[in-house]
Amino acid sequence: MIGFNLIPLLPEIFLALTGMGLLIVGLNITKEGRGKEAAEIVSWTSCASYALAFVVLLGISWQPQIVLNGMFKLDQFAGFVKLLILLGMMTSLALSVRFIKDEGFARIEYPILITFAGIGMMIMVSASNLLTLYMGLELQSLSLYVLASFNRNSLRSSEAGIKYFLLGALSSGLLLFGISLIYGFTGSIDYGAIQATLMVLQDIPFGVTFGLVFMLAGLAFKVSAVPFHMWTPDVYQGAPTSVTAFFALVPKLAAMALLTRLLFEPFSALSEQWGQIIYFISVASMMVGAFAAIGQENIKRLMAYSSIGNMGYALIGLAVGTQMGVSALLIYLLIYMVMTAGTFAIIMSMRRDGRAYENISDLSGMSQTNPVLAYCLAILMFSMSGIPPLAGFFGKLFIFEAAVAGEFYVLAVLGVLSSVVAAYYYLRIVKVMFFDEAGDAFEGGLPFARRLILCLSIVFVLGFILKPGVFIASTQGAVAALFAG
Repeated sequence: MIGFNLIPLLPEIFLALTGMGLLIVGLNITKEGRGKEAAEIVSWTSCASYALAFVVLLGISWQPQIVLNGMFKLDQFAGFVKLLILLGMMTSLALSVRFIKDEGFARIEYPILITFAGIGMMIMVSASNLLTLYMGLELQSLSLYVLASFNRNSLRSSEAGIKYFLLGALSSGLLLFGISLIYGFTGSIDYGAIQATLMVLQDIPFGVTFGLVFMLAGLAFKVSAVPFHMWTPDVYQGAPTSVTAFFALVPKLAAMALLTRLLFEPFSALSEQWGQIIYFISVASMMVGAFAAIGQENIKRLMAYSSIGNMGYALIGLAVGTQMGVSALLIYLLIYMVMTAGTFAIIMSMRRDGRAYENISDLSGMSQTNPVLAYCLAILMFSMSGIPPLAGFFGKLFIFEAAVAGEFYVLAVLGVLSSVVAAYYYLRIVKVMFFDEAGDAFEGGLPFARRLILCLSIVFVLGFILKPGVFIASTQGAVAALFAG
C-alpha cells in the first residue's frame, strides 16, 4: 500500500535522488581538480534524468489520485503541466552548458539548483493542500534566489539575487498571511475541505476574501503580474543570461498552473471576487508590458517586459473563468515557452571578443553578418508580435476567442490594442537587424544544443498551423480533468 501511494510521486522522488547523487559525484570529480569537466558531466546527466523523469511520468496513470493524506494530487492537468516543466528544464539547461563555461562560472551547483527548483515546481502543480503549495513554492524560490546571483564575479548578478530575494521574501510573507487567514476562517488548509466549506456558506466572510487577496498578491509576484512586476526587469538584466532564460521558460508556467488549480478548486465559490482581481492585473500587465518596453535598449530588459505582457494575455484565460479560457491559457503558455527558448538560444550567442553582448544595437546589420540567426530571430519576433500564420498568432487568437465567448469584450479589445503596441518593439528588432548599418559579426557558431533548440523552435512556430488540433486536444483533456475535480 505504501509503494502504491508513492507511485504518483515517482518523477519527483527520482529527480530528488538523482540530484543528491549527482551532488556527491560532482563534488568528488571537482576535488580531483576537474571542476569544469564535473559541471559539464553533471549538467548533461541532469538533462538525461529529466528525460527519464519525462518517460516515468508518461508511464504513470493520470487518473485522479490523491496521496500523502490528501496533500498531493496527480491528475491529467498536473501530468500535462509537469511534462511542460520537464521540457522547459531540459531546454534551459541544455542552453546553459556552453554559456556557463564561456562565462567562467561552470560549477556543479548550477544543474543541481535547476533540478531542485524543478522538483519544487512539480510539487506546486500537484499540491492539494496549502502547506504542500508553500513547501513546493519555497523549494523553487530558494533555488532561484541562488541562481540569480550565481555569477559571483558580477556585481549586477549579486544585485539581482539580493533584489529577487528581498521581494521574494515579501511575497512569501503575503502568501503565508493569506494562508493563515484562510485557515482561521475555514478551519482547514486542505483544498477539498476549503472548497466544501465555502460552497455551503450563504455569505462569504470578509476575512476569507481578505486572505484570498493576500494569497493572490503573493502568487502575482511569481508570475510577474502588475503591480508585483517590479523585480522582473532588474533581475532579468542582472542575472546571467542562462538563468534569465530559465526564469522566462519554466517558473512562470508552474506558478500559472498553481494559480489555476488554486482558483478553480478550493476557491471556486469565490469566482466573483477573484475574477475582478485577475481582470485588473491582466489589463495592467498587458499595458505595462506593451508601453514600458518601448524605450528599452537592453534586450534582456525588453524580454522582461515582454514576459510581463505575455502573462497579462495568459491571465485573460483565467479571468474568463471557463474551460475554454483555461485551455487557451495552457496553449498560450506552451507557445510562449517554445518561442522564448528559441529567442534565448540566439541571445546567448551574441558574443564578440570573448564577451557577451546584450543591447539591441548590437544586432545592427545582423542580416549581413549572421544571416541565418537574423532570419530565425525575425521569425520568432513576428510570432511574438502575433502575425499570422505563425504560432504566436494562434496563441493570442485562442485567448481572445475565449474572452469573446465569455462576453469579456472590453478585455479582448484591450488585449488586441496592447498587442498592436507591443508589436512595435518586436518589429524594431527586425528593423535593426535588416536596415541598420552592419557591425562586427558574432564570433563562432551555435553549439549543437543551441542549434537543435533553435531549429525545433522555428519548426514549431512555422508548423503549428499544420497540426494545431494535437495541442488543442491535449490541453482540453487536461483542463477537463481540472474542472471535473
